[in-house]
Amino acid sequence: MTFINAFSSTNWCIILLASFSIGLGKAGLKGIDMLSVTLMAFVFGGKASTGIVLPLLCLSDIAAVSYYNRHAQWNHFWKITPWMIIGILMGIFIGKDMNEILFRKIMAVIILFTIVIILWMEFRKSTAIPKNPLFVASTGLAAGITTMLGNLAGAFSNLYFLAMRLEKNDFIGTAAWIFLCMNLFKLPFQIFYWKNITLQSIQMDALLVPTLAIGFFTGLKLVNKVKEIHYRKLIIVLTLIGSLFMLFK
Repeated sequence: MTFINAFSSTNWCIILLASFSIGLGKAGLKGIDMLSVTLMAFVFGGKASTGIVLPLLCLSDIAAVSYYNRHAQWNHFWKITPWMIIGILMGIFIGKDMNEILFRKIMAVIILFTIVIILWMEFRKSTAIPKNPLFVASTGLAAGITTMLGNLAGAFSNLYFLAMRLEKNDFIGTAAWIFLCMNLFKLPFQIFYWKNITLQSIQMDALLVPTLAIGFFTGLKLVNKVKEIHYRKLIIVLTLIGSLFMLFK
C-alpha cells in the first residue's frame, strides 16, 4: 500500500485523531464529529475526505445501534428521516460543483446562529418543544443536504434533539438509528455517482478501524460518566466548538 508513504507523520497524527474522534462522536459525544470531518478535510480535501469518512461512519453507526438500540424513539425517527432523504437527494446534485469552502462557512454561520437561539432558550429555562411542522422539515432538509455534502448533519440533528429535549440515552439511540440508515442510503451514490469511495479509500479505512474502535469504547466510558443534567450543556459546547472549526478552517 504505497499510498501510506504519501502522508507525513503530522498528517497521520491528524488522520488517526480524526478516526478516534468519529468513534467518540458515535458513542454519544455529539458535536465532536464536526472536528473529525474538518481534520479529514484538512488532509484529503473536502469531497475526497467524505469518501474516507463515510465507511467509518457506517461501521461506528452499527456499533452505536448495537449498544443503544433499546433507547431509540421511533416517533422522532419517522418525523425527520423522510426530510433527510429529500435533503440527501438534493445534496447529491448540489454537491457536484459547489464551492466547498464557501459551503462550510455558510453552514458554520447558520449553526452558530441556531446555537445562539438554543443558548437563549437554555438561559430562559424554556421547556417548550417546537410544534411547528416547518421546524422538523427545515431541520431535516438541512441535515440531509449537509450530510451528503460534508457529513455535517450532526449539528442540525443535535439542534433538533436538543429542542425536543430528549434524555441522554434516547438522544444517542435515536440518532444512531437515523444515521445508520442515512449513511447506508448515501453509500451507493458516493460509490457510483461521486466515485469518491475507491479501493484505495477502503484500504485507508481498514487501517483506521483500530483507532475508530478505541474512540468508540473510550466514548462509551466518558458518556456513562456524564450526568443527565450536564449532557445538554456538553452537546451545545461541542457543537459550538465544531462550528468554529468549520468557520475558521
